[in-house]
Amino acid sequence: MNDSLVKGKDGKLRCFWVGSNKEFYEKYHDEEWGVPIYDDQMHFEFLSLEGAQAGLSWETVLKKREGYRKAFYNFDVNKIINMSDDELEKLRENPEIIRNKLKIYSVRNNAKIFVDIQSEFGSFNDYIWAYVNNKPIINSWINKEEIPSSTDLSDIISKDLKKRGMKFIGTTIIYAYLQASGIVVDHIKGCCKNL
Repeated sequence: MNDSLVKGKDGKLRCFWVGSNKEFYEKYHDEEWGVPIYDDQMHFEFLSLEGAQAGLSWETVLKKREGYRKAFYNFDVNKIINMSDDELEKLRENPEIIRNKLKIYSVRNNAKIFVDIQSEFGSFNDYIWAYVNNKPIINSWINKEEIPSSTDLSDIISKDLKKRGMKFIGTTIIYAYLQASGIVVDHIKGCCKNL
């Protein structure tokens, strides 16, 4: 077995980033990461969480996911756009989320842009999946070193979202979002999700 795969207690091989003895990570890997999503609320959740991760580990963000759901109305963009500055400032004292002011305020900012995209395209889902002609890009990497941190696709999407006014959506963040939302499937060959 190469070091791009790890074996869980259940004997299954998984992508290297899961690590060992991390049940919550295994569950996320097996049930969510790389599984195509088509729900706008889930798209916004993943975009927000990936933005919150900037400079931190995904494990840190994943452990605070429920805190984010509570703090941001389960990622309901229509409720988020009406959050006051006072509400956002209070979140800076909330230990259940990452208390970075710019990241907190970016969620409301991005919700406004997200709603604009929904109005223009009918749904954010239609907007984002159009970039891949409504078919996930399925890679079959053999080694973790092959997996890029960004691609031409993530560059294009990041540039468009920045132009529209979104924050914390650089190309690396967007590539991670594409992986998480199943628009790009990057399970390593031999992983239980890519046999």
